[in-house]
Amino acid sequence: MRFAVKAGVCVAVAAMAVGAFAPGANAHSTDDWFSGLAFINRFKKTEVIASTVPSNGDVNPYGVAVVPVNKDKLRTGEVLVSNFNNSDNKQGLGTTIVQISREGRVSLFAQIDASTLPGDCPGGVGLTTALVVLRTGWVIVGSLPTTDGSSATAQAGCLIVLDSKGTVRETFAGRGINGPWDMTARDNGASVDLFVTNVLNGIVGGQPPTTNQGTVLRLSLKVERNNPPELRDVTTIGSGFTEQTDPDALIIGPTGVGLGWDGTLYVADTVNSRIAAIPNAVLRKNSAGTGKTVTEGNHLSGPLGLAIAPNGNILTVNGGDGNIVETSPLLRRQVAFRTLDDLGAGALFGLAVAPLGLGVYFVDDTNNQLQLLH
Repeated sequence: MRFAVKAGVCVAVAAMAVGAFAPGANAHSTDDWFSGLAFINRFKKTEVIASTVPSNGDVNPYGVAVVPVNKDKLRTGEVLVSNFNNSDNKQGLGTTIVQISREGRVSLFAQIDASTLPGDCPGGVGLTTALVVLRTGWVIVGSLPTTDGSSATAQAGCLIVLDSKGTVRETFAGRGINGPWDMTARDNGASVDLFVTNVLNGIVGGQPPTTNQGTVLRLSLKVERNNPPELRDVTTIGSGFTEQTDPDALIIGPTGVGLGWDGTLYVADTVNSRIAAIPNAVLRKNSAGTGKTVTEGNHLSGPLGLAIAPNGNILTVNGGDGNIVETSPLLRRQVAFRTLDDLGAGALFGLAVAPLGLGVYFVDDTNNQLQLLH
């Protein structure tokens, strides 16, 4: 992406450490008093873990998910990364998911062939930030495909379900899925709720260039270990988010999502540099519109990837600059920010909290790397 945003953690262990560390290098607090509440101020450096480029040359890493289970190819604590661009750097044509260990070992988890998909996926394969790994070993990734890398050829896509061997087993398409851009999961094992942002509603052939029809869907799944998940219900819980086509970024719209402890879903409203809150996201039966504003502007600059820190704060990375921003939903204010990439706009997208809350994994699109803030 050239911009003109989920992991299991040990909450108890990590939360006790909040405020126990002095701010690290390049960390900035919005207020000295609030710096003690900031999760990211525990960390002192960023480290390159590995390149995200597989043998077929796919680039532009988007989705980041920490693996919660040992099963077949999957290893607990390792990281899956989805690629959005092909080797010619055309957006919406990436087909690969790579798996990366903490020590930097890289393997190909899956390369998805659009011609052999077992179900509908309008337009084919272009893997987005929408990437989760379930406790049962199922991997689900979003597709917003193009034929030439432009928004004029973007199509609705789907969610693609893979088993723990990296084999595609089914797709979820239609029913409001229209350009799935990011995703998080409430994973109870036998039942799962997926929360998915969609950025192509009302945009056909790249037109109109701006619309206010972006949505957030809740997909309720029944999950078994050996049979592909069964989609039981789809509910629109958010709507009216701004979407824009962009020659550099393809599509800008609601991106990262994270579920708070109280069942509130937080959404990165990218176009408006805003964090929105959708209350009662797990149970609600209707749309909350664009939600309640938690914070906007200030250090937010086109927030993309989003994750929930062990202290309950909201972490977002900016598309408009190279910063990560931490927001307290209780205080409704930004409590810290820091620079992850000094190259500026367009570098950051997906992120996930490392196991035990010992850092934050993020992808850098300018050099196609997985990095760790720790």
